[in-house]
Amino acid sequence: MKKHWWQEVVVYQIYPRSFKDSNGDGIGDIGGMIEKLDYLEKLGIGAVWLSPVYRSPNDDNGYDISDYEAILDEFGTMEEMEHFIAEADKRNIKVVMDLVVNHTSDEHPWFIEAKKGKDNPYRDYYVWADPSADGGLPNGLRSAFSGPAWEFDEASGQYYLHLFSKKQPDLNWQNKKMREEIYAMMNRWIAKGIGGFRMDVIDLIGKIPEEEITGNGPQLHEFLQEMNQATFGNHDLLTVGETWGATPEIAKLYSDPERNELSMVFQFEHISLDQKPGGEKWDLQPMKVSELKRIFAKWQTELGLDGWNSLFWNNHDLPRMLSRWGNDQDYRSESAKMLAILLHMMKGTPYIYQGEEIGMTNTPITSIAEARDIETINMYHERLAKGYSEAEILAAINAKGRDNARRPMQWNASPHGGFTTATPWIGVNENYPVINAEAALEDPHSIFYTYQKLIRLRKEHPIMVWGDFELVDTVEEVISYYRIHEGERWLVVTNFSDKEQPFSVDDEIAEMIVQNYEMELTDLKDMQLKPWQAFVLKVKA
Repeated sequence: MKKHWWQEVVVYQIYPRSFKDSNGDGIGDIGGMIEKLDYLEKLGIGAVWLSPVYRSPNDDNGYDISDYEAILDEFGTMEEMEHFIAEADKRNIKVVMDLVVNHTSDEHPWFIEAKKGKDNPYRDYYVWADPSADGGLPNGLRSAFSGPAWEFDEASGQYYLHLFSKKQPDLNWQNKKMREEIYAMMNRWIAKGIGGFRMDVIDLIGKIPEEEITGNGPQLHEFLQEMNQATFGNHDLLTVGETWGATPEIAKLYSDPERNELSMVFQFEHISLDQKPGGEKWDLQPMKVSELKRIFAKWQTELGLDGWNSLFWNNHDLPRMLSRWGNDQDYRSESAKMLAILLHMMKGTPYIYQGEEIGMTNTPITSIAEARDIETINMYHERLAKGYSEAEILAAINAKGRDNARRPMQWNASPHGGFTTATPWIGVNENYPVINAEAALEDPHSIFYTYQKLIRLRKEHPIMVWGDFELVDTVEEVISYYRIHEGERWLVVTNFSDKEQPFSVDDEIAEMIVQNYEMELTDLKDMQLKPWQAFVLKVKA
């Protein structure tokens, strides 16, 4: 397998609206991102994945794009964006842009034209359908944001497809001219010196709506190979696809180097473990560590040399893992470090979501008035109408709602966590006087320095990047595995629970690589792991 820079770095996701406000309007911006590049350089990351900064009416926080080649005014200008790319580059940090090409905003010039009539040249850039024989919806496709995926257009008497908000009409990837326009736009971004693309819901572009096929449509990989050839295939760029339904077999189709599609995909199998089978994400069940272990081992071993893993706990669509499966009260620091060690020691490219490196937590709400996310608000009203109690719905929102991840970054103990001098667009978690970047940087034992060390170890030790993975048989709540590379052997041990757990290291120990509790190397045979304990040992091969 040819080696690439993106296999050896750690990526940091910035959600610009909530990262850092530099001009006092309560909204994060590009100036704020430039201000914090030294902080990111200190952490050691090699790339930034930037959630959308393009022009947008913000119905879905920027994932509804009205102009792919202009910057949203509240974030700044294209000149500032180019300055950010250049400044990041000086610090050996690549900028990975979020590419949203399954749909646009209904305010995109293409859709404005498309609505003018059936004979408009842009009509076929989108997906339209006649009403069914009884005059109703074309079929039963549902929107991810509640309700039908079809919206009626009075003027033409047809429906348009929106798999997300009705302000996010789906593009018609069957249209070659539309595809060529997308590729030309991508090439203009590549020319600006970006490091690649994260591709939003890319597994939907092969959809066949009339057959109710949305994910993994028959032409999906044909389109991706065409895109690769027309755009990033001639450059060494990181390309990662968001693919909710991926299995290892499907992931290989995307990321096998021989197929010339993407570098890697985000798969979400592990993320769905606290969701009741057959239910929606809001239908909760306890996560079983044995299942998590099985899924990690599967993805670590089954891709082999035919693909590459993305490693992540958090992103802008997910609640904070520290609150979700860790313990953000009694063992906040220990469980945050355990989650970091468990993930970063695996094979693949790790992703850190802003605030994860300082142990930021979920922010419960007591009323729907505090919510900002369209998915959350729509679900609240839909479930209320179905007879769910408000308490039940709010409990689900507090566990899984996307606003949890979108609260402002906590920089210091000043008002609003140092994120802004104004009223922030969404409230800051009240624990910011204790949990903030400044406090983390001052404490040599903080979560931040565990992340920094893991990133440094990855740069210094090829075993972390290229080593094989071998699961160790343990009790339910312990996840342990070896990484093995060119005669070197590391043992990773993590206790995924609040309780002590039995474990015995039977290998001959060479050295301690990283740990989240201070301990003696003599105490490792027939030991009791402390709650959330994690350590990595170099052992004799």
